[in-house]
Amino acid sequence: MNNIDKLKMDNVKLKMKNENNSQLSILNSQLNKVEWKTLGEVGKLYGGLSGKSKPDFENGNAKYVPYKNIFSNIDVDFGYLENVNISQGEKQNAIKYGDVLFTGSSEIAEEAGMSCSVTTHSDENIYLNSFSFGLRFNEDIEIIPEFSKFLFRSDFMRKEIAKTASGVTRFNISKKRFEKLLIPIPPLAVQQEIVRILDKFTELTAELTAELTAELTARKKQYSFYREELLAFQPQMNTDKHGFKVEWKTLGEVIIKSYSGSTPKAGSSKFYDNGTIPWLRTQEVKFIDIEETEIKITELAVKETATKWIPVNCVIIAISGATAGRSAINKIPLTTNQHCLCLEINPEVALYRYVFHWISFNYENIKNLGQGARGDVNSGMIKKFKIPIPPLAEQERIVAILDKMDTLTNSISEGLPKEIELRQKQYEYYRDKLLTFDN
Repeated sequence: MNNIDKLKMDNVKLKMKNENNSQLSILNSQLNKVEWKTLGEVGKLYGGLSGKSKPDFENGNAKYVPYKNIFSNIDVDFGYLENVNISQGEKQNAIKYGDVLFTGSSEIAEEAGMSCSVTTHSDENIYLNSFSFGLRFNEDIEIIPEFSKFLFRSDFMRKEIAKTASGVTRFNISKKRFEKLLIPIPPLAVQQEIVRILDKFTELTAELTAELTAELTARKKQYSFYREELLAFQPQMNTDKHGFKVEWKTLGEVIIKSYSGSTPKAGSSKFYDNGTIPWLRTQEVKFIDIEETEIKITELAVKETATKWIPVNCVIIAISGATAGRSAINKIPLTTNQHCLCLEINPEVALYRYVFHWISFNYENIKNLGQGARGDVNSGMIKKFKIPIPPLAEQERIVAILDKMDTLTNSISEGLPKEIELRQKQYEYYRDKLLTFDN
């Protein structure tokens, strides 16, 4: 990033700060007029499509808002709708301007009940997918849709909504608990000013993010080019372009040992409550170094189930479903579920980071080995996968270059991804400041 680009980004950051700090005090005089009401008092919930089968979604005559549209946007993206067949006279709930749509469930409680407001008028009936539900405010409740889109995505509301979800492998929103949630209703003038500030801030954040994303895209292209250059060994050749001897081996020939794991019985308190042992799931295997895991298990889980300790610096490969082929390195001792294959690399043959870079480079090739409806791969397939082995000194050179470029390009703790994340956190900070009211 050159000095001109840096100066432009610093200018946008300053505008963000000035725009919001200058406005926060304006609202204080009217904050004592904020009302708090339960969702059950301010509106009614309605369900999504019902009674539909697969053929209804093949040649539809109407449109509906899909689950991902709600999950990914704070207001409905009317350019991303899907088709469904609706018969004449059929009773289905159509969305209306001002409604707030919510996803009904998710794999984790913190992502259940994601909201998306209807901020655009539509001349046609548009429906809601069957895995979501809507909230329609009563006519005497004054909440502008542009305010609700920010309100229900605020940190304090997301935490309250998550409390209404329950489950084990999938968390579902309880409508009864949901209707008891309290929301603040400030005067319309306050709502409008909050919307103006946050819309401006969104614009400035987008401007900076666009700058950073363009730079990140250029870096990724550069990284891909060098990775291709460094790892483009020809199978029929016994030397690389620098004249180093290259020996082709299977992954099974470069490991000391391979490990798998298991899933302790879901919902069993003796295996999870107050657990201290890191337990890795395939959704956390994302071409990164693993420093911690989202879930911990107990010592009893290791003792009584097939989970086992995995030594540090193994190359971990996801072998199941949508995550198959993704890789990571564990920088801490941990345990895993049965869908992770962990390779302990023989340091006399190959550097573990060199193996990691090779496997990451061949993600698509490994993924394409998948079989069955889920596209699973297995340990046998992985261990038969070929890898070029140059001298250790050459592996070190390749690793040093790729590690540095990977940090700048992909690291969430350093480099441009971190900068983009910080901009999002700054936006969330001001949003939550503006949407925090005394109850």
